[in-house]
Amino acid sequence: MSAFRATTSAGENSNGPVPCSARATKGTESLSASFTVPRSVQRISVWVHAENKLASVNSSIFNYTLSDIAMPSSPVLGQPACSSRMCIIKVEQSVRTEYVEIQYQPDQETWKTHQPNSVMQMKSSRSWTIRSLEPFKLYHFRARSKFSTGLWSEWSVNTDSWTEEEAPAKELDVWFTESESDIKSMQVYWKEANISISRGKIIEYGVSIDPKLSPTKLSADVSNYSFSHCTDCEVTVWARNSKGSSPPAKIRTRRIPGNPPQDVRVAQSNNSVAISWRTPGTAPFPTGYVVEWYPQGRRLEEIRWVRLSNNDNHALISDMRPFECYEGAVYDLHKDSSGSGTRFKAVAISEEAPASGPKFNDTVDGNKVKVTWELPRRQRGGCITNYTLYLEVERRIQKLSQPASQRTAIIRDLSTGDYNLWMTASTAKGEGPRSRKAKLFIVLQETPLSTLLGCVVVAVVGLLLLCLYQSSTVKQRFWELFQCILLDVVPDPANSKWAKECSQEKGELNLQLQLSSSTETEEEQEPILVDVEELPRPSGDTPAVKLTSSQLLHQTRPSHDTEPAALLYPLTTYIKSFSQDSDSSEQTHTSMDTSTTADYISSHGNLDEEDEDEEREEEFVDMDFFPSQNIFMETLQFGGKLTLDAVKIDCSDFFQNLDI
Repeated sequence: MSAFRATTSAGENSNGPVPCSARATKGTESLSASFTVPRSVQRISVWVHAENKLASVNSSIFNYTLSDIAMPSSPVLGQPACSSRMCIIKVEQSVRTEYVEIQYQPDQETWKTHQPNSVMQMKSSRSWTIRSLEPFKLYHFRARSKFSTGLWSEWSVNTDSWTEEEAPAKELDVWFTESESDIKSMQVYWKEANISISRGKIIEYGVSIDPKLSPTKLSADVSNYSFSHCTDCEVTVWARNSKGSSPPAKIRTRRIPGNPPQDVRVAQSNNSVAISWRTPGTAPFPTGYVVEWYPQGRRLEEIRWVRLSNNDNHALISDMRPFECYEGAVYDLHKDSSGSGTRFKAVAISEEAPASGPKFNDTVDGNKVKVTWELPRRQRGGCITNYTLYLEVERRIQKLSQPASQRTAIIRDLSTGDYNLWMTASTAKGEGPRSRKAKLFIVLQETPLSTLLGCVVVAVVGLLLLCLYQSSTVKQRFWELFQCILLDVVPDPANSKWAKECSQEKGELNLQLQLSSSTETEEEQEPILVDVEELPRPSGDTPAVKLTSSQLLHQTRPSHDTEPAALLYPLTTYIKSFSQDSDSSEQTHTSMDTSTTADYISSHGNLDEEDEDEEREEEFVDMDFFPSQNIFMETLQFGGKLTLDAVKIDCSDFFQNLDI
């Protein structure tokens, strides 16, 4: 067992050893003891006595002067009252002390002492003012006290408070870029300012494009803005908190053509990338530089940049994710504009071989195969140097290397057979595992014999027709048949052979008419005879003809078994006839004007003189016109003026009466 013993002395008097109970400190093997000391005591001597069944022992004696070890209790701090640049804090303690020390600490920074070792008579409660603070920052406070002699008290419990906001102190860092996918748009970016610049919580951003757009307000979580392409516009961006707006940050979208930074070099390490360049001697001295970088294919989504002075010719970039491939550019800046940039590609701060093979799709088309592939970003392991396609047939493997920028390949001129296809991807650290195997079946289809024979037959027939077309007889028949098919072209009846023969005959002619009707009977098959009588001709050589109908029957069509014994004239397409109703008796139609000739109407469909036209209208007002034969087996009724538009064409006997 052990015991803590102490002796006290007040002036010349001293008391004997006073035993005290000892206790172990929690979590340690050390022991401690406490005892009460009278006010008159000035010196204290202490030692430790330990003993067990075998022996006992005493420690060395330690002498203390009470004034050297006196320590007040810890102060208590009230809640600070802060403005943007200072805080007032209240300190309370149970005894009067002579020294107080207050410390403050900005969030995540080191402690700073406000008033160390201030000599004063500290009352039980007093307020202290701490100045030279920064706006909108979280501060932690603590305090301790001490008598004129003795030890400092323990630190008080920390208390904290935010200082108030102020308007942002500086303009934003702004940059812009053109869209790679849409050449008609541009994008402006800005960095979120730190607390020391924003001096408060940003509640919105403002963007204006002069001279295209009026100011636009954006939410605080936005850091870019897209607008239509503009070759020389001034873009202004600002931030606003509860106390005001930041100074405007301006940038022009004009790119000056010229000599961009030369000899851009990239040096890789495990933790950063060093980029260096050289300014051409003939180029205007720039006002600064901008180095931008982003993961491959994600320029608009993850662009980063750093702005440097005109004295810098290198940049050290550590804001890159490991096993990610980056690319970027270096731009020289000039007054109110920026120059053309020099690009760099395939940069990574650390690399490894790809974790898996590409995922691909294959499409077979005849004797060629189209392959498209993609490798997820998280499995690339850095910058891909090339892709390799493996094609296996009959235990022979063919390797096809593709550049890293390719995503499609076409394998041509494959022969019939079964193939296996797989892929791999490679980085500077090596080739990754192969992808899944795909089986390809190439079957070359020959041209069917029937199709080939058909093509030969069509070619021979076409050649034969071409040769026959060289004959004038065949060409004439073809042309006449073509005119017959085109019903819109009506030949001139006055020039027909039949009309010319009729104009040479004198006296009465009996014309046999074949009428078509879909409702005729066997009894209505008797032909209609028309008498042609020549009238005296008062003047001129043109004979007048009188037409007399000997029989007027219903409109009939002869049956297939009944044929006329003899035709006075050949049946042709152009026959002019008239009939009347079945209940009429024989009548003789005589021209009202004996000077009117019995010639046919011209192919223009009207008479030469106006009075003749009116007389014919009166003459044929109640007559029906029927063609001798109708290929459409219909009867057309006409009244009024007779024109050639009413003449029907029947091509059934066209080649019968053709003189060749």
